[in-house]
Amino acid sequence: MPPAIKITRDSIITAATELVREKGTDGLTTRAVAKKLNCSTQPIFSNFPNMDSLKKSVLDKAYQLYVERTFSSMQSCRYPPYKASGMAYIEFAVDEPELFKMLFMRDRNGEERIDDTAESEMIVAMIRERTGLSDEQAHRLHTELWVLVHGLAVMYATGFEEYKADEASEMLSDVYLGILGRFQNKEGVVE
Repeated sequence: MPPAIKITRDSIITAATELVREKGTDGLTTRAVAKKLNCSTQPIFSNFPNMDSLKKSVLDKAYQLYVERTFSSMQSCRYPPYKASGMAYIEFAVDEPELFKMLFMRDRNGEERIDDTAESEMIVAMIRERTGLSDEQAHRLHTELWVLVHGLAVMYATGFEEYKADEASEMLSDVYLGILGRFQNKEGVVE
């Protein structure tokens, strides 16, 4: 008799991530994961105490994929690094709409809010170094521009708008230069 195939924690996370890609978070069930792995539900609960634990692992995997894509984009020289981070966010929403929704469009009530992540601080430092803005201005520029980036990503991920890379890139440049100009010219807030 051949030895039984061991279902690993990583293979479960991979299968669960694929299910989210295919069917969204509503498609992530124990039975669906077991079916995808061609096994019973026993290996899933041997590796995860409950579905919330598995969902958290899939969320972590999705975030890892997003971060890898962002840093790869920032190093590619296709766009300046700051712009590349915004374009990577948008392109992640286009290419991985269900993972994007899971990461950035889920209900976050009750979650601890973490504003000053290492990635965010790195981005703000990059803005300060390249523009000469103060720390407060760099944070504000990043926040204001991120409203546009997130809005575009949501519209593309939900099919509300058709993605056109050149148009998205141009919008990011226009808004970035407008906000930067406002701070550099000390015009204050435009009403």
